Amino acid sequence: MKKKRKKFAFLLGTAVFLIVLYSIFINFLVSAALVPSFMRKLEAFERITQESYAALVQTSDIQGNQGSAAAAAEALLGTARRQRLTVRTRDGYTLVAAEFSQEESHDWALLLHGYTGWKEAMYPFAAWYYEQGYQVLAPDLRCQGESEGDFIGMGWTDCTDCMLWIDYILAQDPAARIVIHGQSMGAATALMMTGEEELPVNIRAVIADCAYTDAYTMFGEKIQEWFHLPAVFLVDSARVALLLRGGYDLRKASALEAVKKSDTPTLFIHGTEDRMIAPDMTEALYTAAGCPKKKLLIKGAGHAQAQDKAPGIYYGAIRRFLETYAQESS
Repeated sequence: MKKKRKKFAFLLGTAVFLIVLYSIFINFLVSAALVPSFMRKLEAFERITQESYAALVQTSDIQGNQGSAAAAAEALLGTARRQRLTVRTRDGYTLVAAEFSQEESHDWALLLHGYTGWKEAMYPFAAWYYEQGYQVLAPDLRCQGESEGDFIGMGWTDCTDCMLWIDYILAQDPAARIVIHGQSMGAATALMMTGEEELPVNIRAVIADCAYTDAYTMFGEKIQEWFHLPAVFLVDSARVALLLRGGYDLRKASALEAVKKSDTPTLFIHGTEDRMIAPDMTEALYTAAGCPKKKLLIKGAGHAQAQDKAPGIYYGAIRRFLETYAQESS
């Protein structure tokens, strides 16, 4: 009997130890994927950054257009009326945004950057919208740039956070006509917002550039791609860890489910050579969307490079779309 008790105690202790060890590993994995400050401490971060850069299309036209757009944005926005804004989230984090304001314009653009990005990456878009007469708001999303947070929200917490910026716009201008333009995770965030039941009618259009269908799928793909680990079990374990630590559910962070309920006119854009988010995801989103919609595929563009591969086509399509759906006559 004593031997059986000792054996049971040993097995129980081993099981508890393995569970604790697995829990530590899962929390490490979550931090390595969703906490930028932690990511930068890992040797793997430099490798992931290099691999992500290598996955982009490296052609002279893209590099040249990117440099020209950045320089033009710096010159234009350097003379614009600008202020730094902050809002406080329901769970106590301070979010930061840059506002570029116009005189007497009811047209507003909310610009949302991608995963591990920052608001400054959206400044070339800000410059274009500003030239078109838009007031521009470019926030740092949760846990990125100057904004606080425990985890990158993968679009789900960002969806709620960005409604605070919509509230700010409407407080300044109740007659605002708002366009939400996002890239990558920012695009997925914008699409998730369109699935909200009480979305203000002031949101007239969404530009979704290289969005993913859902955070759960993306998290699994990146676990395999970055850490060379099987996504089976690990994604669901990470989901539980996020529920406990971050209070949000990866399963619910679905742009695909949101667009099925959306009636917000949406322009879906993707580069055909995107090796970070498959163009098939935009195809799936476009097919599922129940709203007025158009699709633009830019040949030869990698991830978030469509505007630099073919700026004339890119911005021309956006201008025509907004003239149809977002301007005063609509």
